[in-house]
Amino acid sequence: MAFLLVSAYLLLTHARGAPVENGALLETLKSQVGLFSNKSEHYSAQVRPPGTSRQIPQTIIIGVRKGGTRALLEMLDIHPNIVVAATEVHFFDWDENYVKGIDWYRNLMPFSYGNQITIEKTPGYFTSPQAPGRIHDMNSSIKLLLILRDPTERVISDYTQVYYNRVESHKPVQLFEDIVIKNGVLNTKYKAIQRSLYDVHMEKWLKHFSLDQIHIVDGNTLIKDPLPELQKVERFLNLPSRIMSSNFYFNQTKGFYCIRSDGRERCLHESKGRPHPLVNTTVLEQLYSYFREHNAKFYRMVNHSFDWH
Repeated sequence: MAFLLVSAYLLLTHARGAPVENGALLETLKSQVGLFSNKSEHYSAQVRPPGTSRQIPQTIIIGVRKGGTRALLEMLDIHPNIVVAATEVHFFDWDENYVKGIDWYRNLMPFSYGNQITIEKTPGYFTSPQAPGRIHDMNSSIKLLLILRDPTERVISDYTQVYYNRVESHKPVQLFEDIVIKNGVLNTKYKAIQRSLYDVHMEKWLKHFSLDQIHIVDGNTLIKDPLPELQKVERFLNLPSRIMSSNFYFNQTKGFYCIRSDGRERCLHESKGRPHPLVNTTVLEQLYSYFREHNAKFYRMVNHSFDWH
């Protein structure tokens, strides 16, 4: 980092013909060359460090929406052998991006060294009909990460995100029960419910990838005790064990674990961990009942059971 700062400084002063004031140096560098201190920041304008290149991801977090994908990505970013894309790319699930081609996709990735794995995450991939085949066409041996949580909790979290987005945009909102129940029965056409049918979506992925290429992270466990889940990911990716318990601390105010690395402490965005609405017990039981058979089928597909309702 120091080398890059000095190099950029010399380039700037040479081009301007005069020294840059110390107080303005950092902001000048940011605006002129796109240099950032956090390796997870946006990389499109970053100066290329010597010996690095942009790589197509060797690993993709394919979902699921509101399953903990952002937490997983930021926690993996602690590892020195991992670099992560700053934003959700939506390359394989949005036709308007896919037609831009693989070079466009690669140019959205961070610079990495030869011993580093590039990871991107787009939760929409898991439920996309096109994504499995498109990712397979790019790299049939790629390793995929899928983070899941209790499907009923995921539905409520999905609703909560949309609710707050609408409130902040001054748009009308509906009660959870009014969306989930239509004419006295469960509204199984509700998109949030459709996204929680893990067996339906997993079936499409297993047509293109073997089960040993897909590692499932327990999102419920990651929230309560992140280290064991992250150690499993390290082993799945054949990486040395570098993530430690000291990289996490529990934030009593937010109610979840935050990250400590590179001498800094950071928590997920304030939009994460928002309080969920209290849901009618009868509605909850209807959701539990509906998902029970789908969950059982999913457990059989992946040869693993989860502590879901």
